[in-house]
Amino acid sequence: MKFSKSEKKQLMIYVAIAFGVTYLMGILMWYGHVAGKSLNLFPNAQMLYPAAGVIVLLMATRKREEMPRRFFLSYLVVTVLFIAVTAASLFIEDKSGVLWMTVCQILIIGGSVLCGILLLIERNEKRIAYGLKGKNWKTSFVCIGVFILLYILRMLVAYILDGDLKGLEKLGTFLADPFTWIMFINIAINFFLSYLAFFGEEYGWRYYLQPMLQKRYGKRMGVIVLGIVWGLWHLPLDFFYYTSPDMGLAMTASQIVTCITLGIFFAYAYMKTENIWVPVILHFINNNLVALFSGGYSADALENQVVTWGSVLAALVLDMATFGWFLLAKEFRKEN
Repeated sequence: MKFSKSEKKQLMIYVAIAFGVTYLMGILMWYGHVAGKSLNLFPNAQMLYPAAGVIVLLMATRKREEMPRRFFLSYLVVTVLFIAVTAASLFIEDKSGVLWMTVCQILIIGGSVLCGILLLIERNEKRIAYGLKGKNWKTSFVCIGVFILLYILRMLVAYILDGDLKGLEKLGTFLADPFTWIMFINIAINFFLSYLAFFGEEYGWRYYLQPMLQKRYGKRMGVIVLGIVWGLWHLPLDFFYYTSPDMGLAMTASQIVTCITLGIFFAYAYMKTENIWVPVILHFINNNLVALFSGGYSADALENQVVTWGSVLAALVLDMATFGWFLLAKEFRKEN
């Protein structure tokens, strides 16, 4: 089924913002990389662009009085401020080394709290109409629990396949440490103070683009195409933040593998629950578990990774075995 004229118009607006702003900021990332500047603000800023694209296209093509305007407008304001602060961090020297990260934290926490309050006071029918109402929480929590178990299982299998007994021992010690469980609780609390960035991606990818691509390519192929698109969206980060430019292609391939396989489970959970907050929570958990299990307890653990083509192939096999088989779930079967 092809896109209608109105859908094409919406898609153009979405791509112009979600990808256009991302790649324009990518030029600044290149400059910052060459100049030896810190790029730590760019990932959080970039996560906001997909939902901003959805909000702009909705405001441009639908009656504004029928939508949650206060929530949408506050989100756009936070996004614009993030772009301004991220760009400024490259040109205004931070001698203390903490100024811009502090401003970033204030923006993400303040934005999450403010947008959350404004969303809660919106009329219920508006939240329902724009996919912002949480529902089916019993099934939702089951999906979240399954994801966490699969995530840990994937780590165990990876250690076993690598013959890394020290890694297994380290993981066991880590899980047995009471401080680890304190950090799990801390992560759960922090969700309410930092969910906005993860909503930024999932409202764009799962709420808007997934149904569009599934309508065009079918339920299974639509999600795979979405994974490729999502992976390519990370290009500036793949070359200048997650790793160095000489490993950028391998990192991009690894990113596409991750986005396809994680995207399959996120799509499954979203279709099963019809609750956009489930993929938002799953995305939040995934990113924070990476930092937690690295031992750094910080998102900085994602920076300057070493990626090889061999590791990309291994990740493809392992991730498909962990999450890819959800393509066989009934939620992906063709409807009559």
